[in-house]
Amino acid sequence: MTYSIKREENIIRFTIKRPEIRNAINHEVIEGLEQLVLDVHKDSTIQFVVITGEGNDAFCSGGDLSVFHGLQTAQESFLMLNRMAEVLYNIATLPVPVIALVNGHAVGGGCEIATACDFRIVATHAKCGFIQGSLAITSGWGGGTYLFEKLARQDLALQMLCEAKPFNATTLQENGWATQIYEGNTEQALQSFLANMKQVESTVHRAYKQMLIRKWTAQKLLDQIKEEVKTCSVLWEADVHHAAVQKFLSKGK
Repeated sequence: MTYSIKREENIIRFTIKRPEIRNAINHEVIEGLEQLVLDVHKDSTIQFVVITGEGNDAFCSGGDLSVFHGLQTAQESFLMLNRMAEVLYNIATLPVPVIALVNGHAVGGGCEIATACDFRIVATHAKCGFIQGSLAITSGWGGGTYLFEKLARQDLALQMLCEAKPFNATTLQENGWATQIYEGNTEQALQSFLANMKQVESTVHRAYKQMLIRKWTAQKLLDQIKEEVKTCSVLWEADVHHAAVQKFLSKGK
């Protein structure tokens, strides 16, 4: 199994379990994230959702190019991009706080996943960034749209997108992307972060989360994400993208 979903008291944890390829996303992991959403909605006793990756090297390196490089046309890529964008929107709008436990590097789609979460707890050794531009595409799972929502300064959000490189944890905390950074034990960092919130009734958390969801619904955030998906699918079809992917895959051989 390439993922696990485990309940620990009032926390449900989703772990990507593909450390040998830096926890890259394949179809099975997408199915797991869809199941996570269903599980949370079925259980009103859940207080928090945690998303993380196995090991200490990578949170998630984005889409598995060895799986998705076969998508050639805009239409083919749109189907995958749109599915994952809908998954992330459903995660972002879960009725409880969602924490990205960024135990290692989060790049490309991995950075999009973390950005869609409510909080990002980031290991000091982790580097995170929207590197999609280096492959001649934009973010395509909604990550760019979420980034403009999450960062107070739009110039810093645009810088993260346009430079298409990973940033270190200190920089990510300074620009507001990382909620908190930690060094040492990942589990201790998570429990320390949640300690105060655990003292508050989950009904309060759910009420505040509904305020955020109402805001996003009013501003038609999902429609904005759909436009992001369309843009990425058009760029995906271009020869320059396929050449960049082939060059990247050749480096790994």
